Amino acid sequence: MHEDEPDASPPLPPQVINHDQAPLHQHRRLAILRRTLNDDSLPLRARVAAALVLFYAQPVTRIVRLTVDDVIDDGATLTVRLGDPPSPLPEPVADLMRAYVQSRQHLPYANSRSSQWLFPGRQPGQPINPVSLQVHLRKIGVPPQRGRTSAIRQLVLQAPAPVIAKALGYHDKPATRLVTEAGGTWSRYAPGDHTR
Repeated sequence: MHEDEPDASPPLPPQVINHDQAPLHQHRRLAILRRTLNDDSLPLRARVAAALVLFYAQPVTRIVRLTVDDVIDDGATLTVRLGDPPSPLPEPVADLMRAYVQSRQHLPYANSRSSQWLFPGRQPGQPINPVSLQVHLRKIGVPPQRGRTSAIRQLVLQAPAPVIAKALGYHDKPATRLVTEAGGTWSRYAPGDHTR
């Protein structure tokens, strides 16, 4: 706090500075993703969260805000509401999500009717704390920030940034900036109907 600022409220606690901000190499991200999808010895909750970070570039702060209603299973396709429209989960991730949603019903702190959180916390009616989920991810070898940065950079190289932004719930400007940083060619893409 600067000396010339009023003492209106106590200062916020300092944020933990993570030194894992640089994106993972694509091969490393995919190796970690493969391990989290296939290693049944890892906790299911952490595996599902890791898939959302490494596959869909979701920040932990958004993952903890997902509810069970954000997971839509029509029997044939499983989607998760990250943006608009909901994103389909590919089969290995869909299987994990189905297993997790089913196992989540047996958690003592998830049985409450007030707990619709996909990742319920220990406090009734509250989601898991984002810091706690980050700890779970790091325990299984997933660096949340680096993994997310790597995933979003790869996604914006494969499709136009506005499309990725809308599907994953990102703002257009950060997604477009990531295209430029990643050396992508979508920077001049203009969404909309171009048939006129």
